[in-house]
Amino acid sequence: MATIDLILLHPPTYYDFRKRPGIYGPISDVVPSTPIFEMYPIGFASLSEYLERHGLKVRIINVALKMIKDDHFDVEKLIQKNRPLAYGIDLHWMAHVHGALALAELIKKFHPHIPVLMGGLSATYYHEEILRQYPYVDFVLRGDSTEKPLVQLLRELKGKKELSHIPNLTYRDGSNGIRVNPITYVPEHLDEIAIDYGHIMRKVVRFMDPVGYQPFIDWYSYPVTAVFTCRGCTYHCKTCGGSARTFRMMANRKRPAYRSPILLAQDIFDISEHLNAPIMIIGDIFQPGEEYGKTFLTELGKKPIENHIAFEFFVPPTRDQLERIARTVKNFNIEISPESHDEEVRKAFGRPYGNPPLEQMIADAIELGCKRIDLFFMIGLPKQTYQSVLETVDYCRDLLKRFQPYNKLIPFISPLAPFLDPGSTIFEEPEKYGYRLLYRSVEEHRRAMMSPSWKYILNYETEWMNRDEIVASTYESGRRLNRLKAEFGLIDPKTAASVETRIDRALQILKEIDSILSIPDPQKRESSLEAMLNQPQSLQQYSMSTVCEKRELEWPTRFIRMNFFKILKTLITRRKPHGSNPSPTGSS
Repeated sequence: MATIDLILLHPPTYYDFRKRPGIYGPISDVVPSTPIFEMYPIGFASLSEYLERHGLKVRIINVALKMIKDDHFDVEKLIQKNRPLAYGIDLHWMAHVHGALALAELIKKFHPHIPVLMGGLSATYYHEEILRQYPYVDFVLRGDSTEKPLVQLLRELKGKKELSHIPNLTYRDGSNGIRVNPITYVPEHLDEIAIDYGHIMRKVVRFMDPVGYQPFIDWYSYPVTAVFTCRGCTYHCKTCGGSARTFRMMANRKRPAYRSPILLAQDIFDISEHLNAPIMIIGDIFQPGEEYGKTFLTELGKKPIENHIAFEFFVPPTRDQLERIARTVKNFNIEISPESHDEEVRKAFGRPYGNPPLEQMIADAIELGCKRIDLFFMIGLPKQTYQSVLETVDYCRDLLKRFQPYNKLIPFISPLAPFLDPGSTIFEEPEKYGYRLLYRSVEEHRRAMMSPSWKYILNYETEWMNRDEIVASTYESGRRLNRLKAEFGLIDPKTAASVETRIDRALQILKEIDSILSIPDPQKRESSLEAMLNQPQSLQQYSMSTVCEKRELEWPTRFIRMNFFKILKTLITRRKPHGSNPSPTGSS
């Protein structure tokens, strides 16, 4: 096999989770992955396709998932036997900071001369600190789009190593100083970037590594896929590291970059040919404007699609918009995050709408045949009290009662954890918004990930709730919402009982950890903690599906099938991806 130019590694949150597990809490209950966050960023797929299209050889290895699936998987052996031109590690969200730095250090241990690159929003925010504090990281590629700069960097690493002209790059110069090239590569549209699942399938076969390319632990039994509308955002949610303000400050993005609605529809057609499985549209199709959404739906209506398609909305869509979706998509689903039932809390967070339009959307969607509506609420918001969290569950009861007998309105609630996003409005000005920031530097966040419970990992408190109250309100609201779902038949009694048991046991373990950490003698404290944490299987089950069963996230598909003939044809046919010859038609 020819030499690989770049190996992209996806790290676990905490590298030593197999040796020293903790109670990570319900931080991943409302996403497909486990608390180790083994779901690698969708940008890995677009980077791999783009680089291969430009003559470079790339491999993705989901290290986090390999470690989860095999207790004996040897990470050091994997790194030792692979000698690419460079290694790349994602540090998109700070939850991965411990694992990312641990992998970087291992690479330098075995391959001191192979460059280590980092990218992602968190790496962008901390680019200079990372290079100053951690000698095993050589480069940080900044911004939300690094495809073209990465091609340039890899070519220079093969040649003259002239780095001063590469946009978005931070690196060490010869005198060990830090050089920061300006962020000038900020694409105005995403038509040259593709999430090509055929490309990923061919890579799985090429490297005979289905686990290394697997997006998350249950993907092969529930192969949900995604297409993306944009990079950037027009909204200003206060804790979000992907808000308009944060993108402008960190990524030099003054406005979102959108994918052509025609190419977006084609992305869905391509997936549907291979898989009869759910497809998530990432980003509100009406965020770029009414014309974008209309063009996309017109194009999507040209072919029948049996897949369940989930539409993400940032604000409740109008009746007219929903009618267009219903005419186009046979099996449409909705995801929206009101964050809180309290309109004052929602407004303080940055969601600019009240309850009447939300409730009207629900009524319209049900009438128009929406297969499922997911509502996501959050804990740890500005102006949100413990009592307000519990009142959110009361509001969910009102909604479920009002919209009976429709039984596919599914509410979820989860904490804003483990960290406030670096670069978000509240991270930058915590006191102004009633927050107290507990960790600010990379090293403080890295050490926090070594804590035995998620209460001590949280990097913030608010003037309305301290960490104890955030944790307590999370479990109590989760318990009440779990009972509510059982009462209205959204989950069966066995599932409800299982969730309730996990909540009870998780609270008990958290109290035990608090008691151990209060022991004055450091040696006795550490030995007691070691004895408790030396139960990996027991502890892990109380960090999974804690406040809701993970299966509750799955859309109501009757069956999932793979078109093996089409997949086989894809594996033996190298086709030109739709993103490689962009057409601006219909772009916003």
